Amino acid sequence: QVQLVESGGGLVQAGGSLTLSCAGSGRTFSNYAAGWFRRAPGKEREFVAAKSWRSGTTYYADFVKGRFTISKDNAQSTVYLQMNTLKPEDSAVYYCAARSGTATTKDREYDYWGQGTQVTVSS
Repeated sequence: QVQLVESGGGLVQAGGSLTLSCAGSGRTFSNYAAGWFRRAPGKEREFVAAKSWRSGTTYYADFVKGRFTISKDNAQSTVYLQMNTLKPEDSAVYYCAARSGTATTKDREYDYWGQGTQVTVSS
């Protein structure tokens, strides 16, 4: 199976920045897509960003567009989420996910998930 490991979460003040990393192993990622999702306590998991590994096709949730950037390093099989201008409502556990094929915004269409990394944004 594909193994995904997130890192880079932490505590940051509103307006600050964090970069999350998702390292994949177990299979080649040449035909995969990666997504970032988040879940705050008491809320459903929601889509954040996604990128196709090969084509670079990218999707962003409206509430992060212009602030977050998803990128990839093909050689390292790693996906990043650069988060700028963070807001308290961005506080959540962030998960990376992977699937074969193209990027999608629907969490049910992803097959592999990381363990999550906590992001806390203080006021």
